[in-house]
Amino acid sequence: MQINIRRRYFATLVAAVTGAPMLFAQQTKPGGETSPGGDRPRRSNHTHDGIYYFSGTGSNDGYPKDDHVFVTDPFEKHVVRTMDALKKSVERAGCTMDSILHVEVFLCLPHAENVPMPVGKARFDAHKAQYDALNKIYGTYFSPGKAPSRACMAVEWIPGDSLIEIVGSALVVTPPTPPAA
Repeated sequence: MQINIRRRYFATLVAAVTGAPMLFAQQTKPGGETSPGGDRPRRSNHTHDGIYYFSGTGSNDGYPKDDHVFVTDPFEKHVVRTMDALKKSVERAGCTMDSILHVEVFLCLPHAENVPMPVGKARFDAHKAQYDALNKIYGTYFSPGKAPSRACMAVEWIPGDSLIEIVGSALVVTPPTPPAA
């Protein structure tokens, strides 16, 4: 048994020493690109083999700082702005809303000093109310029968003063033409 403990200790030590530089390294894109509005690294939206992968689309994406929504704004406003930002993003990539293959939707309750956080059944009811509001708006962005597969999760927090964030993938139907040089 002591041999197994020593092996496990040695393996853990080697993993820690060899992985430490990567563990503590700052994660940025090559060239250190940052978003135009701040010091956050850019999202990793990209196209590969005719599929557009989008990540982190929230209610303040594509809006100037002076037009941001806050966690205290109505949830429906967050959903509409997020879906509008998603629509712009997929269309820029040569996709349509109907060519979206799959999305994962993350919802959170507002974290604000003046908004009490519900607990117990009240918390469940608050998440259910968000889910119902999402469904009413979400369906209007797709042709009948064309909504993509979707997973929806309630999370504790979403960055950027957003109460909703969407990630997913879409089939590129019309590849964008590169700008003329």
